[in-house]
Amino acid sequence: MRIIVDAFGGDNAPLEILRGCEMAVDQLGIDILLTGDEEKIRACAEENGISLSRCEIVSADSVVEMTDHAEAVIKAKKNSSLAEAMRQLAAGNGDAVVSAGNTGAVLMGGTFIVKRIRGIKRAALATLLPTNDGGRVMLLDSGANADCRPEILAQFAMMGNEYMRGFFGIDRPRIGLLNVGTEDTKGGVLQKETFALLKEMDINFIGNVEARDVLVGVCDVLVTDGFCGNVLLKGIEGTVGTVMDNLKEIMYASLKTKLAALVLKPGLRRFKHKLDYTEVGGAPLIGVSAPVIKAHGNSKAKAFKNAIKQAVEFANSGAVEAIAAAAKSGKDTDNADA
Repeated sequence: MRIIVDAFGGDNAPLEILRGCEMAVDQLGIDILLTGDEEKIRACAEENGISLSRCEIVSADSVVEMTDHAEAVIKAKKNSSLAEAMRQLAAGNGDAVVSAGNTGAVLMGGTFIVKRIRGIKRAALATLLPTNDGGRVMLLDSGANADCRPEILAQFAMMGNEYMRGFFGIDRPRIGLLNVGTEDTKGGVLQKETFALLKEMDINFIGNVEARDVLVGVCDVLVTDGFCGNVLLKGIEGTVGTVMDNLKEIMYASLKTKLAALVLKPGLRRFKHKLDYTEVGGAPLIGVSAPVIKAHGNSKAKAFKNAIKQAVEFANSGAVEAIAAAAKSGKDTDNADA
């Protein structure tokens, strides 16, 4: 197994990326193909005592910055580390790509360099969120496509269904539609028309799901447009951060609460671990013809190692092939951009 890594994507590149790669090689027994300025990569590794064992380097002369427009990866910076990583994947020189770089550019590179699966209109970012029952719910789309039509959301449902079957082995994933109420008639035009489409599909569609029930574990895949999905995701992240900050303040307010904190510490540690994005690693970009993982832009070594682990599991899951087969058998096989 060889994973292609954009060595200069993210806020902490290349140091934390290289540290994460070293951990992945040691723990997962894989090979790494790094893309980026070879001289800088080797210098960083040497200065910080990082082994590049089982790591090949393909040089690239520029970096897509977080502030760059997404199209930079295929235009102004087509020789960037991210573009080169995508080209290497498209050429079959690795099993998956991992990048912590510019989200829009990762989407653009996946769509136009790696290419979408035939019959898929839009690639989408799928974020896995923890649920109260110890499982995961896939939020699809979590920010790639702000504007969607009902047929696009129907494809998201299909892709999420196949991913959860292949990746987690769930035979009949429960598919929900994010809405303002659970009644069949709730929502705007997009939600109502999407509801009708999902009801006719050969999936385990459970109906509308309210935001407050997402983390309860009522569904395995939550379908929505990228705008609402990203608002939901950022709302959850902000709420979790606020809750943790307030708990810390309460626990350290007095000697009595500090003693209580010692008793509760194991449980609080498990709670924090459950919500820690570094344990998940990244969000898969599904709908493209080979596995692509978008790691968190602020990823440190541990988070990036887990993103690589997720890429390995994605490549082994057969999810890409399952989505391709489902798209081929579906009625809508037009691969035109929507």
